[in-house]
Amino acid sequence: MNESNYKTLGLDESSSFEEVQVARKRLLEECDENNPQQKEAIEAAYDAILMERLRMRQEGKIKVPDRIRFAEKAAESSSSSSKVSLPAPQPPSWLQDWLDTPSRDDILWPSVTFLALAALGWFSANSAATALGFSVAATIYFLNRKERKFWRSFGFAAGGLLVGVLLGLLMISLIGQQSLGLTPERLNAVVAIMTMTLLWFISSFLR
Repeated sequence: MNESNYKTLGLDESSSFEEVQVARKRLLEECDENNPQQKEAIEAAYDAILMERLRMRQEGKIKVPDRIRFAEKAAESSSSSSKVSLPAPQPPSWLQDWLDTPSRDDILWPSVTFLALAALGWFSANSAATALGFSVAATIYFLNRKERKFWRSFGFAAGGLLVGVLLGLLMISLIGQQSLGLTPERLNAVVAIMTMTLLWFISSFLR
């Protein structure tokens, strides 16, 4: 090794990598701003020591910590860190105004309510329409509880009812009533339960 490089940093060849780093940092802090040559000499000695230790590591003579960064890598890292990071894509502002990050209770109580109504609609097929009506009322209640915006809650509930019924009827028409092997009352219950599932989602994740 070139002893002059170690002398520049006030060290010797037995100094550890941590001691080399500490010495470099201390000397740079003590550097006279009007003497750029002194700073260049410190950096050159530091880089030379690291390059020499890398060569010796490759030859199996010493073990150098993996966190060593050489001058060109440090420059590359500095260059990349100076780049402006692009912000993550955000949903439109109007959508952010509708989406909610629900708490446990915001999911738990609608889940219990809609599960009970779905069970009522399925096990008492003649009550499917009644259960669906209560589901709409529950949706309005849970949404209005969040923001105190009754008409928006009513609009979400009405839209969810319409979309849910249309999706349920579309599914039945695509699969076919005969394939499902259900009575008309049971088919109505299936449509109602699909609609309730959508209304549960609206109650929990919209506001």
